[in-house]
Amino acid sequence: MTDAPRSTPEEPWPVRVVSQKVGAWIAKLGWVWVDGQVAQISRRPGAGTVFLTLRDPSADLSLTVTTNRDVLDSGAPELREGARVVLHAKPEFYAARGTLSLRADEIRQVGLGELLARLEKLKKLLAAEGLFDRARKRRPPFLPQRIGLVTGRASAAERDVLTNARRRWPAVEFRTVNVAVQGPGAVSQIVDALRVLDADESVDVIILARGGGGIEDLLPFSDEALCRAVFACRTPVVSAIGHETDAPLVDYVADVRASTPTDAAKRVVPDLADEVRLIGQARSRLERAVRNLVDRESHRLTLLRSRPVLARPQVMVEQRAAEVSALRDRAGRNLHHRLDAATDDLRHTLARLRALSPAATLDRGYAIVQRADGHVVRAAGEVAGGDPLRVRLAEGELTVTVDA
Repeated sequence: MTDAPRSTPEEPWPVRVVSQKVGAWIAKLGWVWVDGQVAQISRRPGAGTVFLTLRDPSADLSLTVTTNRDVLDSGAPELREGARVVLHAKPEFYAARGTLSLRADEIRQVGLGELLARLEKLKKLLAAEGLFDRARKRRPPFLPQRIGLVTGRASAAERDVLTNARRRWPAVEFRTVNVAVQGPGAVSQIVDALRVLDADESVDVIILARGGGGIEDLLPFSDEALCRAVFACRTPVVSAIGHETDAPLVDYVADVRASTPTDAAKRVVPDLADEVRLIGQARSRLERAVRNLVDRESHRLTLLRSRPVLARPQVMVEQRAAEVSALRDRAGRNLHHRLDAATDDLRHTLARLRALSPAATLDRGYAIVQRADGHVVRAAGEVAGGDPLRVRLAEGELTVTVDA
């Protein structure tokens, strides 16, 4: 894709003309109120003009301010570098050099009460936007692989964090970024350090540490830009600013608030001695639990083995064999009894049958008389003289004729 052709003016403006027009436009702004932090004060002996460098606390931007010595002495006689001021000034553009400056006719140093009021207003604003919400706060890892540290160079806070962390866990690793922790350039340096450490994949947690100081000294840690930078970090941030009584706004935004840099080291790194002791206690509890379990199961096995069925397994077989033998004997006796009873019944029946048998009657001397057609003669009137009869005896039979 090619850029669209630019139209060429018939007559280009010289640089001085552009500078003059910019100066003329700035001159129309008039007088304005400006808020900033004094980065530098230049008072020349015997000179009635004082030069100030006014810096924006939240951005890497500064302007030169010129004012009369009387204006400075009447409005802010004790003005020092790093103080917050509000000044009434007129923007001026120096066309020859293309620089912008301010000419002040009134300077007011921001007092403690006004600073606190501004901080309270900013605190309510950030809270309303959810920057202090506890639900979004993350817990640092139990044992971070690497810790990012943002603090002043060779400061007591840096020494406290490193010394206490390494005393608790000697193998802990740090990536330290030294920055200015107060003054005009503190906010921008701290924000840049946070971005660098947050982009480092090996850093598991970031500690923001500074020693104690006055409200003005800790003012960079209540800056809105820094609070939003901490809120935007993907890595958990631990705030360890000042002493326990100090509460800059970054403490409310950070994931963990430590009362001191030493407390931050204790919160981020576990104590090796405590962990070894806890492991020993856990191992002892585990050994006792296993020992008790083994003893309990061993006792159960002893009880089971002491039972007759396991002490003498053949007893069960012997008992069952005895029961089978008893049942077999009982069945045999019952069978014999039944057979004997049946034999007696059969004998008695046979005797009755024999007693009732016609042959038995014949044996007692009786005879059976039958006619020729086989009809048994029971009365004399059933035959007539001359009828042939058949007489059956116990042994043999006779044929006779009726005479009368």
